[in-house]
Amino acid sequence: MLMIRSLAGLAALSGMLLLATAHAADPASPVGKWRTIDDQSGKPKSIVQITEDMGVLTGKIMELLEGANEKTCSKCEGDLKGKPLVGMKILWDLRKQGDEWTDGKIFNPADGGTYDSKAKLADGGKTLDVTGKWLFFSKQQKWQRVD
Repeated sequence: MLMIRSLAGLAALSGMLLLATAHAADPASPVGKWRTIDDQSGKPKSIVQITEDMGVLTGKIMELLEGANEKTCSKCEGDLKGKPLVGMKILWDLRKQGDEWTDGKIFNPADGGTYDSKAKLADGGKTLDVTGKWLFFSKQQKWQRVD
């Protein structure tokens, strides 16, 4: 009986280690933590956690950094108005197409707008080029992977 419990415990531990290894930063995947950079100041603004569920990427703000001016979404409308930025979903519905993730949406708390979005890994997976587009206007940010 003791041997069976030991084997079951060893199997559970092996499974957890395998799962932890599978979730380590993969340079071929945008899944993980990313440091966003303020367009105007060039300073780090937040940490965004990107997750994948059934081939679809989602990103949410996990932490605000020193360069972040606001802690709540003052430019948001409706249910998001005045809500904390930490925990807010800002990226969703991106699906892999070739070497990029496309057809998604990105929310910009700085102006309260939602834009079409795509993302592409660069610099061997150390940088994520995130683009937001509205009509003919587009804006790209380079997010830095956080280890």
